[in-house]
Amino acid sequence: MKNIITLGASTSKKSINKELAEYTGSLLGNVNLIKVDLNNFEMPIYSVDIEAENGMPNGAKKLNELVESADGFIISFAEHNGAYSAAFKNAFDWLSRINGKVWREKPMLLLATSPGARGGQTVLDIALGRFPYMGGNIIGSLSVPSFFDNFKGGELVNSELKNELLKLIEDFNKSI
Repeated sequence: MKNIITLGASTSKKSINKELAEYTGSLLGNVNLIKVDLNNFEMPIYSVDIEAENGMPNGAKKLNELVESADGFIISFAEHNGAYSAAFKNAFDWLSRINGKVWREKPMLLLATSPGARGGQTVLDIALGRFPYMGGNIIGSLSVPSFFDNFKGGELVNSELKNELLKLIEDFNKSI
C-alpha cells in the first residue's frame, strides 16, 4: 500500500487547507494517508548560525523521515500575504538543508484555498514555480476559491471544481 502525505501548509487548528488536503487524500482509495500537522514538528526559525551551532532540529529530522517514506504528497497552501505561511516556509527551508531535492521526484498534487475569490492562487503559483527545482514531480494543481461557498459538509460541492479535482486524483493515482 502506498503512503501518501497530506499537508495543509498552515498551523491553524481550523485550517481549511488541511481540510482540503485531507479530503482530497480520502478520494484516493487504497492508500495509507499520513496526515501531517506542522504543529507536531517543532523547529526554530531557520538560520545558518543556528544550524552551525545546533545542527538539524529533531522536528526537521522527523519530518524528513516522513517525506523520505512517502510515495506521494498532497499539499494545500494557506496564503499569508501572498506567500507561504511562515511555518511552512520554515519547515521547507530546514528540509532543503537535509536534501536539496526536498520532494525526491515523488508525485504531488498542489492545492490552495481561501475564503476569497482567488483561492490562494498567488501562493500556488509560487509553489508551482519553485517546487520543480526542489524535486517536485507535480502531477497537477487546483485553486479552490471562496472555500466556504464551495466546500460544505466535508466535501467539495461545486460540481465543476469537484470534476476537476477527480481528474487530478485519477492522474495522481496513475503516477503513484
